[in-house]
Amino acid sequence: MPGMMLGDTFPNFEADSTFGKIKLHDFLGDSWGILFSHPRDYTPVCTTELGRAAQLNSEFCKRNVKLIALSIDSVEDHHGWSKDIMAYNNEESGSEFPFPIIADDKRELAMALGMLDPEEKDQTGMPLTARCVFVIGPDKKLKLSILYPATTGRNFDEILRVVDSLQLTTKKRVATPVDWQAGGSVMVPPSIPEEEAIMLFPAGVYTKHLPSGKNYLRYTQQPSTTDH
Repeated sequence: MPGMMLGDTFPNFEADSTFGKIKLHDFLGDSWGILFSHPRDYTPVCTTELGRAAQLNSEFCKRNVKLIALSIDSVEDHHGWSKDIMAYNNEESGSEFPFPIIADDKRELAMALGMLDPEEKDQTGMPLTARCVFVIGPDKKLKLSILYPATTGRNFDEILRVVDSLQLTTKKRVATPVDWQAGGSVMVPPSIPEEEAIMLFPAGVYTKHLPSGKNYLRYTQQPSTTDH
């Protein structure tokens, strides 16, 4: 499904994985999901990425997010590779890898989801999988996508940060500014009139005055997502 747009329903694919056969929508249930792809098993950058994702898995779980990795090798390879990943994390031998890795040895999913990197090829001349990140909401719609080339490793702290922003802005009528971190000030969208903003945000609204005289930079304290 190349060219998938934000808001599109994510395909309910079925695939073999290190957790057995999974059907995406059933696996996610009412959770958020992050599907991220890797060029190949037993490769250095991918090993560091999956190691970091495994370290952060408990943080994603706190946010009701299920992680799913994808690589173009077999389930058997994934099981062997996951032992290397846990060793990279200095975990004890026998520690279980905390989330599934999908096997896509025929590159069918990578093709369908537009995950291939035409610039990076394996020794047989086949394109490697790019480093895609798809964030899927509980409604099974695509909420965010990031595409990195095979040669550039991702920042999973940033992926955790964007999940915080997506979950907040899904529940509250706010936007998050540049470099925002959870707990920081958020922005009041221009679509909310001044009078309504005062009622919506009892903590107060601060407006930064600009040379244009247009009062569009409005900030407020991050609202609690448990408020009603």
